[in-house]
Amino acid sequence: MKTKEQYISTKVQTLKPSGIRKFDLAASMEGVISLGVGEPDFVTPWHMREASILSLEQGYTAYTANAGLKELREEISTYLEKRFSVSYRAEDEILVTVGASQALDLAFRAILNEGDEVLIPEPCFVSYDSLVSLAGGVPVHVQTSGDTGFQIDIDRLKEALSEKTKAIVLCSPSNPTGAVLSKAALKQIADLAEEHDLIVIADEIYAELTYDQSFISFASLPKMRERTILISGFSKGFAMTGWRLGYIAADSYFLHAMLKIHQYSVMCAPAMAQFAALEALQNGLAEVEKMRKSYRQRRNYFVESLNEIGLHCHNPGGAFYAFPSIQQTSMSSEQFAEALLLEEKVAVVPGSVFGPSGEGYIRCSYASSLDHLQEAIKRMDKFMKKMSTS
Repeated sequence: MKTKEQYISTKVQTLKPSGIRKFDLAASMEGVISLGVGEPDFVTPWHMREASILSLEQGYTAYTANAGLKELREEISTYLEKRFSVSYRAEDEILVTVGASQALDLAFRAILNEGDEVLIPEPCFVSYDSLVSLAGGVPVHVQTSGDTGFQIDIDRLKEALSEKTKAIVLCSPSNPTGAVLSKAALKQIADLAEEHDLIVIADEIYAELTYDQSFISFASLPKMRERTILISGFSKGFAMTGWRLGYIAADSYFLHAMLKIHQYSVMCAPAMAQFAALEALQNGLAEVEKMRKSYRQRRNYFVESLNEIGLHCHNPGGAFYAFPSIQQTSMSSEQFAEALLLEEKVAVVPGSVFGPSGEGYIRCSYASSLDHLQEAIKRMDKFMKKMSTS
């Protein structure tokens, strides 16, 4: 008889649990202020929830088309063109998914053969490596630095290239650093992708949340539309994390491949969530803007305060994360996060869970009330003062 381990796929056995979840769970301790959760503190606006309720009352409880409601795909197409200057056909170039996470999974599984390499600038979202590996690919880390605000170094990208390189993953605004790639950096990456015939998976889930410059969608750059798989959704900008609704926009050749996997794995995204998203795009953009302005106010306060208490932090241009350095403490990022949680009851995420470049940093979400952020800063200041006298 096989051992229990032998019944489990080798790929699954080697997967590491998410480091974020460890500190999310710790945040449930009494009296803890959590800066670890990567989701808005806003409730989904009522009229979006009401649209979902109405769809249930009217009996829309059946499967939708595999690609999603036609009306929703049409609204996504219009939204992308008006807001981000990228044009995709609703009928065969847009796919509604169960969150952006499923969209990423579909993209990797659709394009990767065993041994294909994917360049992943890091610190990076924790799912990228695992999803690439599960699809048979090989994740190749490309280091970025806090000294440059975590902008991608094109020379490091070039050094990481090999004959097996098939794709690059871009996340801008970034989780965990909040960095927004400059137009110059995007242009350099576009030139590299064209020269080496690479696919670019553009994770733009935080596109609505930029603060100091207009967002540039990678697919809007010259010649990039046909080689870009654009991934986004409603979780972050629209405060709809629990609805699990994302989408892919890509050339029909790519989309057809992803749709084949999607129709066998999940059939379609939940109908009631799709009706809420339709309402969000038709009538919710003013509320998205209000939330963006609120996050910008919180960012300004929080990042300035971090620097004042001795935790050097670059100014993140988007998302809702600060990524301050803790290198001066001589502690590892996990040691720092554990001590801060136990001693001052503030939960943050160690930078190391986002890749080797994240060591020496912590991720703090400022998607929390200003009162909570102010109290968190007081506790962190107290912690830092103890560190300096110990």
